[in-house]
Amino acid sequence: MTNKTISAHDPCVNGWSVLALTAPIAMGYIPLGTVFGFLFVQAGAAWWLAILTSVFVFAGASQYMMIPMVAAGLSVGTIALATLIVNLRHVFYGLSLLKKFPQGSLLRWYMVFALTDETYSVLTTIPESTSHKQMALVALLNHMWWVLGTVIGAVIGAQAQLALAGLDFVLAALFAVLTVEQWRTKKTPAPLWVALAAYAVAHLLAAKHALVISIVLSIVAGMLWQPKSVAVGEVHND
Repeated sequence: MTNKTISAHDPCVNGWSVLALTAPIAMGYIPLGTVFGFLFVQAGAAWWLAILTSVFVFAGASQYMMIPMVAAGLSVGTIALATLIVNLRHVFYGLSLLKKFPQGSLLRWYMVFALTDETYSVLTTIPESTSHKQMALVALLNHMWWVLGTVIGAVIGAQAQLALAGLDFVLAALFAVLTVEQWRTKKTPAPLWVALAAYAVAHLLAAKHALVISIVLSIVAGMLWQPKSVAVGEVHND
């Protein structure tokens, strides 16, 4: 997200302008966090666990992925590993911002933890003169907006009596959509067959942990497998 009133051409970023930078994100994070907190509790988790998840996980879309996993009764370890794998992209975000992060301090580690798509967008558009504390404040405020929304949703979810039948199918629907989109992008059935084979093997090895095992197997297969059409020195013209 970007803010039209504050750009990289501004000489400095103060506390009030940091708040202004995160205001548009707050308008998205608070309602989304509210929905997450509500659905997480309705899926069968304790209201306080929803809040702790947003405080210590803070993974946005991946937290939504956790909801059907909770509803399906998967173990905490399985859910944590699946969330970690899905959020590996944040590692690459961090690499591009390492020079901006403070060296050898708790602020550095917190900023690595709190780096989301929206926070990354803000941090890459603010002036170079912005201090480390101000950058950390951006991450902290965005984190707090999400937690605030989760608190609201968790409290409502704990009081409401709603039956959300079929919630455990959301995860299957999510992966089905992702599979179709990847198939359309790659224009090859290979990733689909690899995923199906990986899940079949994982289900035979450990049915309760088939999801996580199949994800790991698919990643390994993707790293080892190279298309026959790609050769050294070969140039493709699209």
